[in-house]
Amino acid sequence: MNRRAILLGAASLMGCVTPMTSPRPPIIIAHRGASGERPEHTLASYRLAIAQGADYIEPDLVMSRDGVLVCRHENEISGTTDVADRPEFAGRRKEKIVDGFPAEGWWAEDFTLAELKSLRCKERLPELRPQNVAFDGQEQITTFAEVLELALSAGVGVYPELKHPSFLAAQGLDPVAAFVETVHAGGGQRAADAMYVQCFEVGPLQALAGISSLRLSCIQLIGADGGPWDRRELTPQAMISDVGLRDIAAYARGVGVEKALVIPRDDHARMLPATDLCARAHGVGLLVHAWTFRAENYFLPAERRAGDPASPDYLRLHGDLAGELDAFFAAGVDGVFSDFPGVAREALHARLR
Repeated sequence: MNRRAILLGAASLMGCVTPMTSPRPPIIIAHRGASGERPEHTLASYRLAIAQGADYIEPDLVMSRDGVLVCRHENEISGTTDVADRPEFAGRRKEKIVDGFPAEGWWAEDFTLAELKSLRCKERLPELRPQNVAFDGQEQITTFAEVLELALSAGVGVYPELKHPSFLAAQGLDPVAAFVETVHAGGGQRAADAMYVQCFEVGPLQALAGISSLRLSCIQLIGADGGPWDRRELTPQAMISDVGLRDIAAYARGVGVEKALVIPRDDHARMLPATDLCARAHGVGLLVHAWTFRAENYFLPAERRAGDPASPDYLRLHGDLAGELDAFFAAGVDGVFSDFPGVAREALHARLR
């Protein structure tokens, strides 16, 4: 099944997936691995996602002080590692302003790779995922190179995100150059052919799209609120307009959109009818990948939640994620990012049946 998945993924890089005319099913992207069931961005999380049938595993990429790309959701690492409990690193705590937002903590770019490897990973959402806490302390921080090696050996794709590249450049680091170098070393064009690279910023994607030594398929990320840090004049509404989508199509293979841009919710958190975003994006040759699909009631639309709302554990209970996913498949998305890739795979199988 994994070989079939990678062939489907590679095929989708070469042509627009249009639900009305294409036999290719949407792809299943394991969001930070199977992060609903293991601490995110660990090899255990990625391996479980592969076993559950993910087409792609997604590493978010930040950088060490010595220029190595590592897999963390953010460059502030106290929420996902035991760094705050390590007395030898107490003096590294500091405040920084990242993309206009101040935060205090420990930052990946202030640590060498060896120091980062000495830390142990932990669950980021223990209140919602207490079962994952049992895996705290078992895994090291993973490098991008290690994820590439795992994916190539398993026959699945990789869907990396470059995090805060403008901020890192201001810190004297070059994530774009490090990314290209790591892909070349980790399989070259063979690895790139089974890869999408995503970013909220525009400039890094344009730079990657223009590289002659490596053909890469870029995905422009678009949130429901706020535009790219390096193009602050661009609003989400401007980016998903017809003009904005045509501009994106000049350098990207698709858009990775917050799911509210495909199916919004009303003031009571119930799903509204789908927008025409998928049809308009397909019309200019862009794929549409939607994020993020999670099973906990806290994240689900109101009509898909399960259990007693008066229960103290109501928000962490799992509702009908498959039903929410099916609505997005029906809306025409070409891929979904999910913390529960096994559920997403089964939901897609049910729709295809």
